[in-house]
Amino acid sequence: MKLLTVQTAHAGLDRYDRAILEALARDGRMSIADLARHIGLSKSPTQARVKRLEAEGVIAGYRALLDPLRLGLTHVAFVEVRLADTREAALQAFNRAVRAIPEVEQAHMIAGGFDYLLKVRTADIQAYRQVLAEKLGALPHVASTSTYVAMEAVKEGGV
Repeated sequence: MKLLTVQTAHAGLDRYDRAILEALARDGRMSIADLARHIGLSKSPTQARVKRLEAEGVIAGYRALLDPLRLGLTHVAFVEVRLADTREAALQAFNRAVRAIPEVEQAHMIAGGFDYLLKVRTADIQAYRQVLAEKLGALPHVASTSTYVAMEAVKEGGV
């Protein structure tokens, strides 16, 4: 896995920093000793670099990656949302409310023919229909939605 966006977006990263990021992106539980061996530095400078990357926010955190399919969340829908009001207060109200819906895996404000694109993951079409009716439709300032059901994930989960 190459972090091409990190390499080009943050010119202050040297080859050791990029190697650290690539290794931790693959295995965030890698020990400092293993990471140091992997990148070819000793433990102390490796640990200092990791701490610096964390402090600078380049490494935003660590977490367990859950497999939604093994959790029974096999239905993915993409939802275009058009708002009736796009003034800043309305956008902020929508943003706060959409963050509180656990079935919404991603939410992006869009420049185009609609205002937001949501990725919604549920167990099945019936569960999605309930989320659409009871949660998405109740979001502040929603004028209309259009749903597109994914048939197959070709690529997910990053770079």
